[in-house]
Amino acid sequence: MIRITQYDGLYGESTARPQEEYLFSELLETRSHTFDWVIQPHTHAHLFQVFYVQTGTVQVRTAQQSQLLEGPYVLLIPPNALHGFVYSADARGRILTLSDSLLDDFFRTNPAMQPLLNTVQTITVFDVTYSAASVLELIEEIDEELFSDQVQKRIMIQACLHRLFIILYRLLKHGQTRLPDQFSPAMTYFRQFQQLMRRATMATTIAQVADEMAITPVHLNRICRAVANKSASELVQNHVVAEAQKYLAYTAYSISEIAYQLHFEYPTYFARFFKRKTGVSPSQYREQLRANGADRPF
Repeated sequence: MIRITQYDGLYGESTARPQEEYLFSELLETRSHTFDWVIQPHTHAHLFQVFYVQTGTVQVRTAQQSQLLEGPYVLLIPPNALHGFVYSADARGRILTLSDSLLDDFFRTNPAMQPLLNTVQTITVFDVTYSAASVLELIEEIDEELFSDQVQKRIMIQACLHRLFIILYRLLKHGQTRLPDQFSPAMTYFRQFQQLMRRATMATTIAQVADEMAITPVHLNRICRAVANKSASELVQNHVVAEAQKYLAYTAYSISEIAYQLHFEYPTYFARFFKRKTGVSPSQYREQLRANGADRPF
């Protein structure tokens, strides 16, 4: 087993501390080739990434699943989402990396597109209006502008990023009817709730979260049900389960150590909670991963 590595900066850069308005563009093959086409499972504390894979195949591993994808496709990786890749040697594409604070301003004024930040998203279906080639062209335009010395460069980059995220949202909305159809003030609160939920443990109460958001628990639950069709408590519990699955799959921590990492008072409480949510005990979950060869990175 390996331990989960969290990077403040890009993969492999242990000392990097990106600025608040951080944006970086690179060829997919540049960094991947350096690591022999294997990117070990990891997270980024405050970075959002857009992966455009033009050609080649990639084995993608997240906290919940492993899947084999073939280009062209787009992967959206929000902050703190576990992800790792094994690329074929002919994989080509581009990666955009943005600080979450840079995105906050955009999504604050465009709350309907909040689902882009909810979980790892995959876009494999394009259409006549927004072809894979047109998405790549826009990403390349952002890359060209980023490394240029043109006047009003910042405004142009913002415009290109806005257009890119609107196109990605439309493609996701076309393929996933669960995405919201309208702008909603509730999305602003839900975004704040998601940010707070990243720090949540089983010791966190909904009343504490609501108080930090300056709203009532009843209001918070109403927002969560409107946006995600789940209560705030259910969403926090799902977050804890996902964190537990990461620890079970990618660390050598014992069940007791994982329970304490997640602030359960007793390991038995954690075991009962995990089985109630997943149908199997933590040890059974880990054994299933080992039986499927998932105790290795891929």
